[in-house]
Amino acid sequence: MTVRQGIEEYIHSKYNCAVEYLWKRFPDYGIVRHKDNQKWYGLFMDMPRNKLDLTEEGKVEILNIKLGDNLLHDLLIRQPGYFPGYHISRGNWISVLLDGTVSLDEICGLIDVSYRVTASAQTRQAIRPPKEWLIPSNPKYFDIVHAFDHTDEIHWKQGAGIKTGDTVFLYVGAPVSAVLYQCLVTQTGIPWKQTRPEIRIPSVMMIRLIRRYPPSQFPFERLCNEFDVRAVRGPRGIPESLSQAFHA
Repeated sequence: MTVRQGIEEYIHSKYNCAVEYLWKRFPDYGIVRHKDNQKWYGLFMDMPRNKLDLTEEGKVEILNIKLGDNLLHDLLIRQPGYFPGYHISRGNWISVLLDGTVSLDEICGLIDVSYRVTASAQTRQAIRPPKEWLIPSNPKYFDIVHAFDHTDEIHWKQGAGIKTGDTVFLYVGAPVSAVLYQCLVTQTGIPWKQTRPEIRIPSVMMIRLIRRYPPSQFPFERLCNEFDVRAVRGPRGIPESLSQAFHA
């Protein structure tokens, strides 16, 4: 199996995407692109080696892929098998030799990068790795202090951007003013029938209790002074230092 065949199998298996051949004049040129926004994340070409300032005679296959990081782009094009994007020089595109100079595993990893940076916002959200959130709860509206007394799963208002597999740390407002629970999001997008007109809840998520914290462990004063968390008004990401403290 050639490197190109290995790449095509990887793309088909992971992204359910087949190579498209668009040009009669260049029958070996092929693209892979997203189904929703139609953006390319790969372009296969074969070309004379001298076009890349290679000394050998004949043609060589390359794959053009896009990187989202200027530093990574500049580092790679200094290594054997990598070149500035041929015919696609803007936007951190690079050309990778498919003659074995660069390993198949390394190329597949870069294809994943290209797929992410060219994806639509909806696709990026779907494929992003699990994330940790700090979310507020108001004991005036819901008895969150005793919510897990008789169950380890409850429904909770779904915040924008939260998806199944994420971790949420529930901060309970005054008079508690502390983080009490670590939970795993097990389901999202659950329709919710409004029962209290003063609270707008378009959909909810299911969260499962993972860990309890005593109110004295992560009070608001500590969040503010040690981790620079000065407000918890809505779902928000958390600093790495706070994440480490939660998991200690």
